[in-house]
Amino acid sequence: MLFVWIGVAVLAVLVLGVLAYGLLGAAGRLNRELRGLERDVQPLLAQAQAAAAKAAEQHADRSASTD
Repeated sequence: MLFVWIGVAVLAVLVLGVLAYGLLGAAGRLNRELRGLERDVQPLLAQAQAAAAKAAEQHADRSASTD
């Protein structure tokens, strides 16, 4: 009976190892996807920040000229 329990424990450790390996692989793929997405979005973010700065500057100019 002891051999059965040892076999069950070994099988449980193997299953947990496979699950951990799969989760770590998925986390690595997710990390790579997020870095790629950040790289793709960076130019759009820069354009949006530039547009917001320009709009704020124009708003400040208009406010200054009406005073």
